Amino acid sequence: MHAKKSYGQHFLKHDSIAQRIAESLERAEETGLVLEVGPGMGMLTKHLLNNTNYETWAVEADKDMVAYLEQHYPILHGRLLDMDFLNFRPNRFLGDRQFCLIGNFPYNISTQILFKMLDHREQIPEMVGMFQKEVADRVVAPPGSKTYGITSVILQAFYNCKHLFNVEPGSFNPPPKVMSAVIRLQRKDGFVLPCDEQRFRTMIKTAFNQRRKMLRNTLKPFFSQDELMSDPYFEQRPEVLGWEAFAELAARSKPT
Repeated sequence: MHAKKSYGQHFLKHDSIAQRIAESLERAEETGLVLEVGPGMGMLTKHLLNNTNYETWAVEADKDMVAYLEQHYPILHGRLLDMDFLNFRPNRFLGDRQFCLIGNFPYNISTQILFKMLDHREQIPEMVGMFQKEVADRVVAPPGSKTYGITSVILQAFYNCKHLFNVEPGSFNPPPKVMSAVIRLQRKDGFVLPCDEQRFRTMIKTAFNQRRKMLRNTLKPFFSQDELMSDPYFEQRPEVLGWEAFAELAARSKPT
């Protein structure tokens, strides 16, 4: 079996790293269900299957890998889905069950996977994943850092995000040209965003699309000119604001 560029595949070679990723789940036994994205040849899958305190499902888009997994992991029969995770509908296969998400995620769609998780956050209390380090850094970045941006703000509003460990390129076959990192996101249970979510997201994207400009210049669609000019709050740039500040701004912004 060979990795395919079209699927962004890089197979993990070291069993100890796969085991460490599997053991990084903290809420799997609580939910009783884990969904692995892109299991490939099953390096991580076997460690998940070894834990009988939860049920393991997998989603794999590469038909060759599906055939391999069916042959080598027959225990997955009925729980191995031959499809792209971006097309996955949790309620179709899992009903309303809570589940943890895990994977050595394809780097070419890693940000899309994060936002897919966010869209189904009512069913996903935890995610542990391997990402390109640049993406992982962006997720966990605090306000004021160079990597802090749209992804950071939106995800941190709903999940507590933590960097776990880095993984060298040589740990994969073929080795990627970048460092990788494993992160864990845990949902803020009971959290309710104190503003309209769509407005919250739109405001963040609008501000960060011109991140070097003051909010006074970027948030004109949301506030009156008098408010923008009189309130010193708008003299700040978006990268210094936490999600709480954006939520407060979204809550008091004018209708558009």
